[in-house]
Amino acid sequence: MVPVTGLLMGALAAGPVQAEIKIGVVNAARLLQESPQAKAVQESLRNEFAPKQRELAAQQAGLKAKQDKYEKDAPTMSADQRAKTEKELRESSREYSQKVQDFQEDARTRQDEELSRLQGTIVAEVQSYAQAQKFDLVLTEGVVYANNSLDITAQVLAGLQAKSTAAPAAKPAAPAAPPASR
Repeated sequence: MVPVTGLLMGALAAGPVQAEIKIGVVNAARLLQESPQAKAVQESLRNEFAPKQRELAAQQAGLKAKQDKYEKDAPTMSADQRAKTEKELRESSREYSQKVQDFQEDARTRQDEELSRLQGTIVAEVQSYAQAQKFDLVLTEGVVYANNSLDITAQVLAGLQAKSTAAPAAKPAAPAAPPASR
């Protein structure tokens, strides 16, 4: 019995030494808020949907003006005029509501598309950083506690910023290239 225990102890002592596992933690929400790519996406979406928002605001103002005029003029209108105006107001209101709903759906769809693309960029940067720094594991969402020394968010953000300063010349050129007809 003693020789077997001695052999086991010897085998454990002579076995390969496991290297320490290198773990990092990333605050994905911070990257989604603070990265230049996220800010560019927000600005792009804002610019893309601003004309439609202005159009809807103007339509809403026109609808309100018609409603106010109706309320002011209703006492002097004939029953037929009131019925006709009320019907027009209902139809205009329905049309406006449908346009708002369509706008919100389009905006949500575009935002989801851009968020998905942005998340892919962030994941690629986290993976690139983790491989370059030889991390064995990088965690995000759902971490209850992590020592600040494990947080690599600032380093990943710096990588995203570096890529952003190199990429702006390429981004505007891509949409402009097709109309210029090379």
